[in-house]
Order: sequence, then C-alpha cells, then structure tokens
Amino acid sequence: MTAIGVFYFATEYGDNVVDVAREVEQRGFESLWLPEHTHIPTSRKSPYAGGTELPKEYSHTLDPFVALAAVATATTSIRLATGISLLIERDTLTTAKTVATLDILSNGRVILGVGGGWNREEAEHHGVDWSQRFRKLEEQISALKTIWANDEASFHGEHVQFDPIWSWPKPRQRPHPPIVLGGETDHSLRRVIKHCDGWLPRARDPELVVRGIQKLYQLAKEAGRDPKSISVNVFAPRPERELIDRFKNMGVERIVLWLPPEDHDALARRLDSYMPFL
Repeated sequence: MTAIGVFYFATEYGDNVVDVAREVEQRGFESLWLPEHTHIPTSRKSPYAGGTELPKEYSHTLDPFVALAAVATATTSIRLATGISLLIERDTLTTAKTVATLDILSNGRVILGVGGGWNREEAEHHGVDWSQRFRKLEEQISALKTIWANDEASFHGEHVQFDPIWSWPKPRQRPHPPIVLGGETDHSLRRVIKHCDGWLPRARDPELVVRGIQKLYQLAKEAGRDPKSISVNVFAPRPERELIDRFKNMGVERIVLWLPPEDHDALARRLDSYMPFL
C-alpha cells in the first residue's frame, strides 16, 4: 500500500510546525517532511527552479532537525523526514550524531532525505566546491553509514577524512535510518542504487518521474541490486486523483503532498482536501 506523507515548508511566520505535525498525525498521514536552507544569498545568482521569483519561505526555513526533534515530543507514529537535508553544507560527524539522536528520541521514526541542492552561492558560503558537491555527498553518505555501523569507525576519502573514532548513540533503526536521495537525472538514479535506500524525485513533470522509475529499476537490475530494495517517494505531485492513483498503481512506496507556510485554518482546510488520497 502506498503511504501518503506531507511536506511542510516550516517557517517562523506560518503555522507552528508542532501544531501542523499534530494535525498531520491525527488525520492519519504517514510522515512529515521538512526542507533545509541555512540561508539564501542576496546575490540571487542561482536561478530558482520554479521559474519565478524565489518564494519568501526559502530564506525563512526552520532548522529541520531541531524542528523535527520538537515534533518527535508531540507525536507518536508519524515518520520524521528531511526533504531534503543539504548534507554537503553540514559537518559529517556532527550530522551522524544529530540524526542518531533524533532517531533515538523518536523511537526510530527518522527518514533522512538528502541532496546536492540547487543554490550554488549558498553551498559555496559553506566552503563547498560546487563541481565536487556530488562526490562529497557520496562520501558523506558512506561515512555516515560507517559511523552508525561500527563501534570504532574511520573514513579516508577525498572530502571526508577521520581516523578511528567512538561515536554514540547509534540510530534506533538498524543498520541506519532510510536514506533517500533527491534528484531526477540518470546520475541521481545511479547514486541511489549505489548508496541509498530510496529515491525522492520531484513531480513537477510526472512523465519524467514515470520514466525515471522504469529506468531506476532497469539500472538496479543491471547493477545486481533487487529493485524491490529501493523505495520510490514521489515528492509534491499535483493533488489530483488521476495522478495520485497513477503513482499508487505503479506501486510507489510513498507520495508526499505539499503544504505551504499558511495559517492554521488554511492548512487545516488543505489537509482535509488531501484526506481522500489516504
């Protein structure tokens, strides 16, 4: 059965993320997904993929891990997901502890959505070489798994390096929380197969996602990986019955519907409109 989750663009001016999470859980949705941007450079050199002016919420996002920790204390069943965490802008060792701590406190409810991002200037403010961002991301994913899997862990890559360490806690979920990767290119599909537990494609173009699912399974078989071991999490499709049913009939694991940073009443009405998809 396909799960239905909700993405909320959590900000300080929209409805409180904890209140939204309670509403999401009470209505029976499966997961809550939060985005990440540490900041938005005022230069605005990187074009917004939506093709319009960058919406206000991008420069007002709450820290997803702090927000999800607050959500964990107010809920009992919904999965707590990043959609996506900009891992390349984060310290790997700190992130390993942050994610593991959240997974412990939430009793094993974390889904780690990651990606390379689209804002070059934002990443460069964190010292990221934009041309190397995906190589760094791949190493970070491998390093996180190494830390979580071993009592004594070390890693020596080009972008991530550390001698043997002790780092607890380990995540409640073993061997680690599901790691899902955003991105729609063939390179992204190959990274999913090599490094991740699932794929998180944006559904701006549904046909691109449909073709991507078929290509993902083909590439998985060619790489000797069971396609059933890879979850497909369709992100922000149009909330239309025909489209949602199409993805459900393809057997995707999860569909994540979009919530903008509105006030409580507006968000409640939008959530109610999504309930027929459950």
